[in-house]
Parts: sequence; C-alpha cells; structure tokens
Amino acid sequence: MKPQHFTTTILVDQSPIEVFNAINNVRGWWPGDITGETNKPQAEFTYAVPEKHYAKQKITEFIPGKKIVWHVLESALGFVKDKSEWQGTDIVFEIIPKVGKTEVQFSHLGLSPKFECYQACSKGWTMLINDNLSKLIATGETQPN
Repeated sequence: MKPQHFTTTILVDQSPIEVFNAINNVRGWWPGDITGETNKPQAEFTYAVPEKHYAKQKITEFIPGKKIVWHVLESALGFVKDKSEWQGTDIVFEIIPKVGKTEVQFSHLGLSPKFECYQACSKGWTMLINDNLSKLIATGETQPN
C-alpha cells in the first residue's frame, strides 16, 4: 500500500517566479517566530510557537520557479505524545505553470493519517497554504501573525 501524505493545491494568477518568491517569504505567510534564512539553498531555519510547536528545517531543494523542499531536521509538537512526529519528514512546494495561471502543489511527505497530529496539522497546513500563502501571492501583503 502506498503511504499517504498530506497534500493541498492552489491555483493563482501570478507567475511561477512570483509564487516561488512568495513561498520563500516564509515570515509573510507562516505566523510564529522564524529564525534563520528561508530563501537560499541549504539554509536552515526554525519555526516556533512557544510550548506548541518547534521545527528546524533545511532547504534541500531550491529550483527557482519550480520547486522548494524543506527537510525537517528537528521537531517538537507540544500537543501530541510523540513530540517528534515531524522529524525526518519533507515539506514540498511544486510550482507548475498553467495557461495564464500557476499551480502550487503542496505536500508534507511523511505527515500521514497514522500521526496523532494529522488532523490538527492538516487543518493548519490547509489554512496556511489555501489562505495565508494564497493571499500573500495575490496581494504581496504579509498575513497577520
């Protein structure tokens, strides 16, 4: 049986490079404390919401206008028994040009329904990608923290 992962897709009017740049402006769409560089290959950055969520990511793929992959090096989720559920997973943004539009296929590889955090995390990712990131791409305005 093929493993299941969380995925969601958005379609926007902006170009693939505009989408790529917006995704890399992580502080503009992912509310929380972000430390480190989020816009260059092999960079590492952390995301934190005290006592709720901590993750350290490394940018392992960085193909302008096409693809970004963050590998989760460390994680500590404060709302589940196995605090390290995200550790070793990959967060993937695939950018696909369409006629007059750009599609973003977001996947959190390794985040599967067997995880205790799946329901809360998938709801969170849906809001972040479908609302916050989509609005940042469309307007260029950062989303509230």
